[in-house]
Amino acid sequence: MIPSFSKLYSAETQGVGARLVEVEIDFSPGLHSFVIIGLADKSLQEARDRINSALKNSNIKPPSREHKKITINLAPADTKKSGSQYDLALAIGYLLAGKQIKDFGNRKILFLGELGLDGNLRPIRGALAVAEMAKRLGFDCLVLPEKNAPEAAAVSGPTILGAKNLLEVIDYLEGRLQPKSYLLKHKKIESEIDFSDIKGQEAAKRALTIAASGGHNILLIEPPGVGKSYLSKAFSGILPDLSKEEAVEVTKIYSAAGFLPDGLITTRPFRAPHHTSSLVSLVGGGSDPRPGEISLAHRGVLFLDETPEFPRSILEALRQPLEDGEIVINRAQNRLVFPARFILILAMNPCPCGYYGDEDKECVCSPYEVLKYKKKLSGPLLDRIDMVIRVPRISLKRLTERRLESSSNHRIRNLIEKTREVQLKRCVSLDNVFTNSNIPPKNIDDLIKLDATSEKFINSLKDLNISPRSYYKILKTAQTIADLDGGEIIKEDYLAEAYHYRLQETF
Repeated sequence: MIPSFSKLYSAETQGVGARLVEVEIDFSPGLHSFVIIGLADKSLQEARDRINSALKNSNIKPPSREHKKITINLAPADTKKSGSQYDLALAIGYLLAGKQIKDFGNRKILFLGELGLDGNLRPIRGALAVAEMAKRLGFDCLVLPEKNAPEAAAVSGPTILGAKNLLEVIDYLEGRLQPKSYLLKHKKIESEIDFSDIKGQEAAKRALTIAASGGHNILLIEPPGVGKSYLSKAFSGILPDLSKEEAVEVTKIYSAAGFLPDGLITTRPFRAPHHTSSLVSLVGGGSDPRPGEISLAHRGVLFLDETPEFPRSILEALRQPLEDGEIVINRAQNRLVFPARFILILAMNPCPCGYYGDEDKECVCSPYEVLKYKKKLSGPLLDRIDMVIRVPRISLKRLTERRLESSSNHRIRNLIEKTREVQLKRCVSLDNVFTNSNIPPKNIDDLIKLDATSEKFINSLKDLNISPRSYYKILKTAQTIADLDGGEIIKEDYLAEAYHYRLQETF
């Protein structure tokens, strides 16, 4: 007796990417058995029971009624396979090997989806990454759960079939069902807080506008209850929407993390983890490595309120992504790279009691306690912060005034969009550089120009022991200020304001 055999394709998500997996099914004479090999984890071993029930409840002969030895191999066999996204490929492969459905010929189809016991398909994570891989490898069609179809439709190329259940997949393979087209959905979230809702704090608004324009990291220092959290949440409302390329990049990260976005995410992310969060939840990784908070903030904002309360290990873990725009997770069998290019907003009180330097309320902390509190932020981390601003307490009289604030989110966002267009033209020759803050030091001299008075100002700073990183950050912040003012050349005033935001002056 000639054994039956079938071969088709599925995928394993790895970080924010995907890897092709070949699914081979072999029928051999013998007592009934159903074996999955190829370094399959427990969730994959449980696929046997899901497939049996799904086929039985779809009125199809299940593997449990076969008096044959069924062997399923997931190749490459030396790579660990995990997750339930292989269920659909295993079920279709079984039906092909058992001659219960017609062979779909030379069509190159990739199958992805978790089966419910009733035969319905449940959504999986990482669909967008798999769609990109399918396009790159030249697949004709990607079959996956219907809820994942709008997300996968962001990738033009392979035909996307979003199926509700196993029977719909079979109808498509046998020509009784045609795939429908999916409109590309855009998931946009408007900020609930407008800059015009915040009374006073003009200096802080100015600093945040500069930070949003050039993608600069910023530290807010203020007494309790002044509104640093409010300012930071309003900050997300002045950021321009994501471009198409950025939207795909961000959506892929959220999909890999298991958030299952309904279409493309077009609003820049705003992530504000609590200081009790674990290192893995912020950095990413785990036994089944997924993106952490710093990757979920990619192309958006990472806000750490009460920064000194975060463990030192978490704060120091920010140093690499702030410098390189990515976080690297090394494992024994693989190396994963998660994107992590974000604007970092840190917020803290000036001391444990919160009133050091306050004009209205006396600080009760000793000098040692104030110094120890500040030392919770290390020098290397602070050196990666472009701007520091003290946010003063607003008087009760100012709060009770009934006057219209002119700095609305809409007006500021339009200004920032124009400023970023200027920066995009400046950095057009650089890969993956869209704002002034990301200009590499080697390109500073070519892209950033100073007038004669600014050159003299820079020379006057040589005796202040400024690090090379601080020097370049001052120049890039000054360039952003110039862009906001409509100038191309950095003037002394722009440079002086940029230097004022540096740590030596305000911390």
